[in-house]
Amino acid sequence: MPKTPPLDGLRFAFGTLTVLPVKVTRWDREAARAGMLCAPVAGLVVGGCAALAGLLLLALGAGALLAAVASAAVPAVLTRGLHLDGLADTADGLGSGKPAEEALRIMKQSDIGPFGVVTLIFVLLAQVAALAQAYGGSWGRGALAAVVSAAAARLALTLAARAGVPAARPEGLGAAVAGVVPVRGAAAVAAVVTVAAAVAGALLGTYDAVRAAAAVLAALAVAELLLRHCTRRFGGVTGDVFGGLAETAATVSLLVLSLGQ
Repeated sequence: MPKTPPLDGLRFAFGTLTVLPVKVTRWDREAARAGMLCAPVAGLVVGGCAALAGLLLLALGAGALLAAVASAAVPAVLTRGLHLDGLADTADGLGSGKPAEEALRIMKQSDIGPFGVVTLIFVLLAQVAALAQAYGGSWGRGALAAVVSAAAARLALTLAARAGVPAARPEGLGAAVAGVVPVRGAAAVAAVVTVAAAVAGALLGTYDAVRAAAAVLAALAVAELLLRHCTRRFGGVTGDVFGGLAETAATVSLLVLSLGQ
């Protein structure tokens, strides 16, 4: 199997997971594999931008709540809200109680149903509240929460794209990336991100190092539960499911990072 240049993987990751002006030059399975392995790198950039927005507002005299709103808004802007839209559609599909084919049809509709609206409200409230508590603890803890949560969100996508997880539809982003990542590769990336989060947390203290690593692991555990439920209900993953997984992982990691502030 020919090796995919790392730059092609980064282009795929940034071109599909962000709105940054990065052109995807290859759309084959090898590029998708490299891109999903690089997904946490895109998360690092998104999280860094979110942290900068929050810190800038704090430096200008804003309070922790406004900084939290900015840090929650930046990832939505940098993804055109696609992950949030995927979360809402996934909630509508799961909440419909319909058979897989009809649930997938509901998810593909352009409007958002009541399950999606309620889910978005509570998820965004939880994210802002957790970020506000983190920024209230210290500027560094708020920035750490923004970066770690964004990386954990994209890491959940890497694991969801692992071999053995089928696509629910024959078309779309879900079909393009479903099953492309080797299990060992996904595990290796998860280990690297977890260790990196712990190292970043260690800059603030031993407890922060443990909490940052725990946040990543908790995010992956809850995302895995959602992934398995969606796979059973829909017969596989879709682009909407990937978005739902990312937002779920981000929210769980933020909740863990806000504990004990």
